[in-house]
Amino acid sequence: MERVGCTLTSTYAHPRPTPTNFLPAISTMASSYRDRFPHSNLTHSLSLPWRPSTYYKVASSYPSVAPYCTRSQRVSENAMLPFVSNRTTSFTRYTPDDWYRSNLTNYQESNTSRHNSEKLRVDTSRLIQDKYQQTRKTQADTTQNLGERVNDIGFWKSEIIHELDEMIGETNALIDVKKRLERALMETEAPLQVARECLFHREKRMGIDLVHDEVETQLLTEVDTILCCQERMKLHLDKAIAQLAADRASQHELEKDLSDKQTAYRIDDKCHHLRNTSDGVGYFRGVERVDATVSVPESWAKFTDDNILCSQSERAASAKLRDDTENLLVVTANEMWNQFNKVNLCFTNRIAETADAKNKIQMHLAKTLQEIFQTEMTIESIKKAIKDKTAFLKVAQTRLDERTRRPNIELCRDMAQLRLVNEVHEVDDTIQTLQQRLRDAEDTLQSLVHTKATLEHDLAVKANSLYIDQEKCMSMRKSYPNTLRLVGFC
Repeated sequence: MERVGCTLTSTYAHPRPTPTNFLPAISTMASSYRDRFPHSNLTHSLSLPWRPSTYYKVASSYPSVAPYCTRSQRVSENAMLPFVSNRTTSFTRYTPDDWYRSNLTNYQESNTSRHNSEKLRVDTSRLIQDKYQQTRKTQADTTQNLGERVNDIGFWKSEIIHELDEMIGETNALIDVKKRLERALMETEAPLQVARECLFHREKRMGIDLVHDEVETQLLTEVDTILCCQERMKLHLDKAIAQLAADRASQHELEKDLSDKQTAYRIDDKCHHLRNTSDGVGYFRGVERVDATVSVPESWAKFTDDNILCSQSERAASAKLRDDTENLLVVTANEMWNQFNKVNLCFTNRIAETADAKNKIQMHLAKTLQEIFQTEMTIESIKKAIKDKTAFLKVAQTRLDERTRRPNIELCRDMAQLRLVNEVHEVDDTIQTLQQRLRDAEDTLQSLVHTKATLEHDLAVKANSLYIDQEKCMSMRKSYPNTLRLVGFC
């Protein structure tokens, strides 16, 4: 039992629960609470078992600890009623924890309000900047589209002017193209004959070399390519003959379209160079709702293209045919020349493969001959070894035979007798092993001889294939016409 005026040191079975949210003491806090809770390392201090002596100074009157006591502690205090009745105790409406939680709530609300205000300011500034950049980008994109439109109009203007300038000489140009097409068609006969001759000669290959290899595939493709090119040339030649008899077309639609293109070019170029500071810029409310357009870019381009074709009439068809014919000559020449190069490359690779295979066969044949020689020497050495072992066997068996003539008790199974018997078995096993090895060597020799015959036959086959590809086929392909002759030039 403690007396009034003495320091109370209370210990309990359970530590005081630590508040979930707690702020350290600040300078504006009342002095009566400044000494009750430490200013620094608050979390660490509150984790200690709750002892009033840790946080309270010695006072003349005992503070009420009822809010922090457990039920058992209140029972123990009830037993001290005579002493409690002697104190002067003040009862308040809130506890220090309520006071701190109230401050914490105010701080949090203040932080939240300031954070929301700051976020609104930042978002507003960002929104203004983003909308400004978006507006500038939209105007830049519109200016770029106007520039592209001006370029498109300029392109079609140049096409119309070019078409008008080309009308006079179209007929003579088509005649020249027709003559070139006829010469190019004649030049395709020689490459076709060469490809067929190569296929015929390669049928004379022998044995395993009579294979459907890449060279044969490319040769068949070359024949098909040349025949296809000839068909397309004949078709365009017939069209050119029919087009030469056609009349020239009117130029009215082209001239009207050219006038419209010049007006549109002037207007769009003016719009393209308008800026925010340009003169003549003003409000025209509702103009964006007026849709006076009558075409889309595709129909607009098609209209001009149709006008060019109509104005050209038969000459336009002649020009198109001439362009198609010139393109055809270039395409067919490239196709035939590219296929010719592919065939030559395949021939070169095949010749290299055949020569490499031939060299390897010769190398293997030489190694096989060397191995045959070594195997024959091995057989001779095995035979000699067998012959040498027979002398040892004879000596051992003779010794055993002589020792059988010992009299009476002298016929002893001594160490010498045992060793002689073992020697006979050992020598006999050695001879059997050597004889088996001799049979294996002879079988190996027969296999090597068969391999030698196979390699010699394959070597003859490779030599024949190499002669056909390198000497016959490649020599014929040296006379292939060049690109200028394939496009119809002399």
